[in-house]
Amino acid sequence: MKRALAALLSLATGFPVPAFACDLALVLAVDISGSVDANEYRVQMDGLAEGLRDGVVSEAMVRGQARVVLLQWSGSTRQEVSIPWVEITGFAAVEALATRIEQVERPWRNYSTAIGEALDLGLTQFETVPDCKRRVIDLSGDGTSNEGRLPSEIHPALQGANVTVNALAIEESDADLTSYYFEHVIQGEGAFVATATTFADYPSRIRMKLLREVARQTAALDQ
Repeated sequence: MKRALAALLSLATGFPVPAFACDLALVLAVDISGSVDANEYRVQMDGLAEGLRDGVVSEAMVRGQARVVLLQWSGSTRQEVSIPWVEITGFAAVEALATRIEQVERPWRNYSTAIGEALDLGLTQFETVPDCKRRVIDLSGDGTSNEGRLPSEIHPALQGANVTVNALAIEESDADLTSYYFEHVIQGEGAFVATATTFADYPSRIRMKLLREVARQTAALDQ
């Protein structure tokens, strides 16, 4: 309906009217499997909140009228939408979202790693935000998938829905995780993997990753 209205307005006024009110729909998918201890969980949530508060990130989200949802994922039957879609209408909305992420409860602690199911749950979220121009799943994790559907099995559906999957590999216990994410997890044109050598690196790396996704910065993540 919005696209049709935009077309009619464009014809009536002679000026182009954007068909998309929302530039970016962003799914934040955070690994809370058994390999993530309580302190590492806290590092992820606090780091993610601070990344969203970054001035460039928050301004880009506000300008683009972004929509953001938070998923927490673990084993194949342990996937949760912890914060439903939030519409970023202003800087107060960014701050409110960041605060909610800092305060969100961890639903599980001792389960496996099912990346395929995390991607599948992320994919279904876009059904309720059809007016967003870009669709991105930002998945972070510290291990390979060891339960449920293979991540690559979800790729055809992701491609069909024009969803890009980027990843942050936390290599605290798996030095080859970045390569695994490159080969099996990311999907879509321009998809990339960022690397955090340890959980201590997570806050700075997720900030750089968000800058690249939200503000479309193309500079190398290691700079």
